[in-house]
Amino acid sequence: MSQRLLTVKELSSFLSISQCALYRLVEKHEIPFIRRQGIGLRFRREAIDEWLEKHTRKPNKYAIQHVDNKRINMTSASLPPIIFVGGDNGGSEMATAKSKSRYNVGFGAIYQRKRKNGSVRWYLDYWDATGKRVQRVAEHASSKEEALIALKSAVLDVHYQACGISAPSQNLSFSEFSQMYLDNYAKVNKRSWRDDSYRLEAKMKPFFGRYQLQDITPLMIEKYRAQRLEQGVTRSTVNRETTILKKMFNLAIDWNLTVQNPALKVKLFSEKDTQKEKILTGEEEVKLLAESPAFLRPILAVALNTGMRRGEILNLRWEQVDLAKRLIVVKQTKSGKDRLIPINDGLYAVLRALKALGGRQDLVFPNPMTGKPYTEVKKSFKLACKRAGIVGLRFHDLRHTFASRLVEAGADIVTVRDLLGHFSVKMTQRYTHPGRSQKFAAVGLLDQKRVQNGGNLLHPCYTN
Repeated sequence: MSQRLLTVKELSSFLSISQCALYRLVEKHEIPFIRRQGIGLRFRREAIDEWLEKHTRKPNKYAIQHVDNKRINMTSASLPPIIFVGGDNGGSEMATAKSKSRYNVGFGAIYQRKRKNGSVRWYLDYWDATGKRVQRVAEHASSKEEALIALKSAVLDVHYQACGISAPSQNLSFSEFSQMYLDNYAKVNKRSWRDDSYRLEAKMKPFFGRYQLQDITPLMIEKYRAQRLEQGVTRSTVNRETTILKKMFNLAIDWNLTVQNPALKVKLFSEKDTQKEKILTGEEEVKLLAESPAFLRPILAVALNTGMRRGEILNLRWEQVDLAKRLIVVKQTKSGKDRLIPINDGLYAVLRALKALGGRQDLVFPNPMTGKPYTEVKKSFKLACKRAGIVGLRFHDLRHTFASRLVEAGADIVTVRDLLGHFSVKMTQRYTHPGRSQKFAAVGLLDQKRVQNGGNLLHPCYTN
């Protein structure tokens, strides 16, 4: 045996446990260790081997260490090396699979049984820490993959019990985990984390908050979605909330807090029927600007001439505006990439007048009450639309109007995509809406083609 001393990091990696778990074993004097001044905490390899031998049960031919995780294609974290399985006295072997309804995976098996009503249930087959065979229902498992994950979780619990190691706590409520999600993922990776925070606090926690993560089922999520629709929210809003749930449970699996994602099989709603974009006509634009307060007019001008998002406009700074080169550099975009937007003649005049009035102010559109960016202009915009007699117009529709007008004027879709800051042309196509004149011109091309070919719709074969 090698006499080399192992560090905490090396031993935790060898045992496939966290360093915190190893420190707990040391504090309880449940594992042999050496603590010397100058070298700190160390472990003698020979003593560790003896400790492992003492806590190891005799494995049978289906020992866990022979399992092929790639073949199983698990969706949660890999199992640590498991050092026991089977009875102390060479207990009975796992039954051989005789049909496609039973799957032996080395450390146990899963199988199906039909009930009287014709429905199918998945069962687990494995050994407990005493070597006794366990056959039980896999709760909430509706597929082979979910049953395999449940089997893996059950065997892992047995492993922790046999080795005297505390299993990671899975008694975590949705409310507790939602805070973990915000602190450790959303705030770090998402600029829109405040939106996630609002949805969780106001909508999801009142429904799921009291449940443990492992108790949340696909049916429960479907009931939540149905409730949200009954409350009058759009399908796109429900889809955004469902997407958050999917991500949260994926992270919970990665963090070893649960073993399945109940949102995986929940399909998103089609949003084709919820797209109610309105394109502003030239006449409506004149009325809207006339009925808007003075501070709102230049904001609307930027929206209609650049296609910038509301947040990008309200947070625009003069350092991003180059009047000499007639360029706006849009920073902190939704895609994470800066983009350049040329300034046309009409917008140049508006921005030049604003610059002269604003003096040395940093913001292009500062709130005169606070000196900071406007947080919202929704109320003023709605009142202006009402006075102008325009129904169903959202601020975001000004972005759609910008894109549609460019396409109508002959701009190619790739250029429009770059100006809007989209990753794909497919997204840009949602923003471009051909007008009635374009549609008339399109079908008129058929007449031109027919005349070229000598055809005539007034021929008797069409009219008789």
